[in-house]
Amino acid sequence: MEQWMTGEFWSAMLQQFVQWLVTSIPSIIVIIVLAVVALKAAGWLLGKARGMMLARMKKNNSIDPDEQEKRVNTLVRILNAAVRTLLWAVILMALLKKVGVDIAPLIAGAGIIGLAFGFGAQELVRDVISGFFILLENHVRTGDVAIINGTAGLVEDIGLRAILLRDLSGTVHVFQNGKINSLSNMTKDWSAVVFDMEVAYKEDTDEVARVMLEVAEDMQNDPEYGPFIIEPMEMMGVDSFGDSAVVVKARLKTRPVKQWYVGREYRRRLKKAFDERGIEIPFPHRTIYWGEEIAPLKLKVEKQNSEKASG
Repeated sequence: MEQWMTGEFWSAMLQQFVQWLVTSIPSIIVIIVLAVVALKAAGWLLGKARGMMLARMKKNNSIDPDEQEKRVNTLVRILNAAVRTLLWAVILMALLKKVGVDIAPLIAGAGIIGLAFGFGAQELVRDVISGFFILLENHVRTGDVAIINGTAGLVEDIGLRAILLRDLSGTVHVFQNGKINSLSNMTKDWSAVVFDMEVAYKEDTDEVARVMLEVAEDMQNDPEYGPFIIEPMEMMGVDSFGDSAVVVKARLKTRPVKQWYVGREYRRRLKKAFDERGIEIPFPHRTIYWGEEIAPLKLKVEKQNSEKASG
């Protein structure tokens, strides 16, 4: 205790402190200045990267500008957090070493903790990495209609960890990004509705195709439905022969998410046009073989009921 009370002890301590200030403070100041410069440079580079990404996305006019900015801001925020965390860790280690703290045990301890955390949170890390690349590569956006792992619905939210999908009945499905095995975007840039129209064998397929194209053209000229149709109908022609019908296939390209809206109205108008032209949309037929005669029998529910009633 007497040693602590002597002036010589405090004089020696003061000399050591002054010597430490003279030798270490300039290095600490240099480290701090370099740290500030590094952080400013990282912010500037990320700002440039943000501008480049926005400029590249603006070339694609099919993507909503607000959605573009939202996605880019998400990516930049993630990169900014990662870069700043790395820089601050390096700065802290350098300052501790200058103060005289042995950082070797700290590095070893951080490595062990990081390893343990990695084993315990490997699913979370996988989800975050997968979510980052989903956002970066623009596979799907909020508002798209997608099929994820066999479940279809509207994409309500895209995060780094999970994607929220709401189906037609209103049920919300949560998919971890790291566990998405298949993703089908039904509204990427443009959509389409495919028509497999079945008509009777007696009908002229060329006439059927003309009627289908006329109805599509009328809809394209309609002020309500026309803006949602991108191109004239693509007529593919006779696609197959069914048991009781000939299948004529056609496709109509629409704005994203509008294929169902346009498709329902087209089918309504086409049914009326077929009725006006006398084009038959067939119902099931059955042929009975009786000896050498072939008698076609149309099975209708009303006829069956009347036969049962009379019998």
